[in-house]
Amino acid sequence: MPIQRRLVGDALRFDLTEETQRASDPEALARPGRSARTLLKDGPLRVTLIVLGPGGDIPEHQTEGPITIHVLRGELRLNVEGTDYELGTGDLLSIGTGASHSLKSDEGAALLLTVAFEQGHGGSGP
Repeated sequence: MPIQRRLVGDALRFDLTEETQRASDPEALARPGRSARTLLKDGPLRVTLIVLGPGGDIPEHQTEGPITIHVLRGELRLNVEGTDYELGTGDLLSIGTGASHSLKSDEGAALLLTVAFEQGHGGSGP
């Protein structure tokens, strides 16, 4: 489904509580165990709200730019290049360009993913 809201502008404001509630729709979480909602897509910068249902995960992958993961709700277990990180509400983790990483949440979680793609890369979603 195409996005029906602005993803770029001089100033965009987001109510993350409301956005998280929208992304937490049980139907959206039912099949893949996760839901994603792009909030900002401006040049090399992407900001995506991701909600994981209980047992939800994102398999190992790499990103063509540095990222940050900010936990808004719940707990996550991230593996970055073989090292495990336990993150909870309010934690922020940065991951360098090209580092292999995966994440899982046993009880469910909401996170804000920020990606700064390298210059000239169009970037695709998570």
